[in-house]
Amino acid sequence: MDTTTLSSSLRSVISALHKGLRKQMSSVSTYSMTEIETIGQLARATTLLPTELAAHTRVTTQTMSQILKKMEQEGVIKRTPSKDDKRKVFISLTSFGKKMVEKAKYDKDEWLKNSIDRHLSDKEKDQLIRTLPILNKLLETK
Repeated sequence: MDTTTLSSSLRSVISALHKGLRKQMSSVSTYSMTEIETIGQLARATTLLPTELAAHTRVTTQTMSQILKKMEQEGVIKRTPSKDDKRKVFISLTSFGKKMVEKAKYDKDEWLKNSIDRHLSDKEKDQLIRTLPILNKLLETK
């Protein structure tokens, strides 16, 4: 198999696997992909400015403002004014928001674990384990 075919096949499999994992996020099923990405950005960075969130998720600041308003009303995020600059407000997840993230991770992990147990032999599981370092190499940026 040439590299072009390999890359296309790998993209296709990863995309389908990603879709399967996304379907398992029952705790965030009412949110758009941009809203889920916003929650994910906050889970990784702890606190961000609305402009930073807009840049990370590639939406306008106006769109991000609407997203944050909805999530604040639902108790997912909180706003904390900056001590240094009263014009700036930092966004972070509430304890409810953090629990939502943990539940989504758990749901995806359980689905994938069950899928692995149901569809793969012990030999295939071992092969998958040996493949993980190779897949991780594809994530390396230089």
